[in-house]
Amino acid sequence: MRNSWAEFVFYLAVFVFVLFMTWNDYSLFLTIGVVLIATLIAFIKHVFYPLVFDKRIDRLESFLSKQQNTPGTYIIYVLANRLDDEVELVMEQIMQKYKRKSTQASFKAAYGLYRKDMFAIRQAVPHIGLSDYRTYYETILLLEDGRSDEARERLQSIKKKWMRSTLLAYIELKAENRNTAIQHAHEALNSSRGVDRYVLYKEYERVLPEVVEHI
Repeated sequence: MRNSWAEFVFYLAVFVFVLFMTWNDYSLFLTIGVVLIATLIAFIKHVFYPLVFDKRIDRLESFLSKQQNTPGTYIIYVLANRLDDEVELVMEQIMQKYKRKSTQASFKAAYGLYRKDMFAIRQAVPHIGLSDYRTYYETILLLEDGRSDEARERLQSIKKKWMRSTLLAYIELKAENRNTAIQHAHEALNSSRGVDRYVLYKEYERVLPEVVEHI
């Protein structure tokens, strides 16, 4: 409620200021500049910050659950919460909206992992543009092929710490080394932010609840 009131005051102040500038014949360039700056601040606060930097799971959940009109973001909420009745529809929307092969490949790989469809991941991986994400899925494929030593070596090239720790937790969990898996999962969660943190939280909530019980 406090945030809603603060937002109302902010937008009202911007509106009044723009009216003041218009009535007092300030230049159109300056007036448009004020509106653009206010729009940028709103975008950073409501979209960019939660996507990339927020660490509060409740705020991230609230943000993601309201993104039905943005399928590329809403799919994160759907997959993380395993909403089977929505996932296919949202994937269809994504394939219609995003035509670039590399963009589609990232979503197809995530959807393949959700369904545990290694063939789908294998088909998508060569087309993923971002090297860390491509290596992430390549490591998962190695693990599923029983090549854990190669997987450990492969993941070392990943720059994102949360990704490396996530994969190490997965390796240790498959090897039934639960305590070590929990340690790596803590590292992954602590080094992640934004939607990456939310996805990890929801996954560990299911498979390693000890990791999230005090968050």
